[in-house]
Amino acid sequence: MMKPSNYYHATCKKTISIDERNTLIEEHLPLVKFIAERVAVRLPFTIEINDLVSAGIFGLIDAIDKYDSSRNVKFKTYAELRIRGAILDSLRELDWVPRSLRRRAKEVEQVYSQLEQKFRRPPVEEEVAEVLGISISELQELLGQLRWLSVKDRSKSDNSKEEITYQLPDNRTLTPSLNYEQKETRELLASAIDRLPERERQVIALYYLEELTMKEIATVLSITESRVSQLHTQAIIRLRGSLSPSYAEKLTA
Repeated sequence: MMKPSNYYHATCKKTISIDERNTLIEEHLPLVKFIAERVAVRLPFTIEINDLVSAGIFGLIDAIDKYDSSRNVKFKTYAELRIRGAILDSLRELDWVPRSLRRRAKEVEQVYSQLEQKFRRPPVEEEVAEVLGISISELQELLGQLRWLSVKDRSKSDNSKEEITYQLPDNRTLTPSLNYEQKETRELLASAIDRLPERERQVIALYYLEELTMKEIATVLSITESRVSQLHTQAIIRLRGSLSPSYAEKLTA
């Protein structure tokens, strides 16, 4: 029997009405805007926030369409991944980061890593600038540009059709080895964060733990918003440089 036209079937194993579907969308619009704003702070000013929000809404609708409650993953968690994924996909289609900037980013990351190994401590900006052959102000300007690369690229070989829920561990199927790996990752990341200079450590904590915006962090630390962005970028570069590639890939920027 054909279902009534005003009903919508989701893979969450139940039938919901169009009104319920629209209510879900409206309830999660603030989440879409929040994620779009957090992505936007790392982008050139030429990227319109409304375009990111629009892409995020498509991700939210996709999440509602494909959510499967039997996976024991909270809808909000699943929706966040779908929303962010849709926004990043829209940015990748624009190909807005020059290859020269990507090469420069790798060079800067290598310098931070080499100096940390040499001095057995996080290098200061003066030391990094000297190796790069630029001034402190030029380094800070470069860090401001590299913030755009905080949005990680995804390999073109990735299967975009793969369900995100199947990449999330089901609490019922966590193996001892997976538990150990997650615990080891957290410990390594925590240790790497502890080695960051104080200001960078504060920015990371306020941004990722307290979920403050760059503007709010600037107010808390009494520095400019652009300086917060520079410190954030510098901290991510240090973390990626101090961790092995497999663990660095697990960083959430």
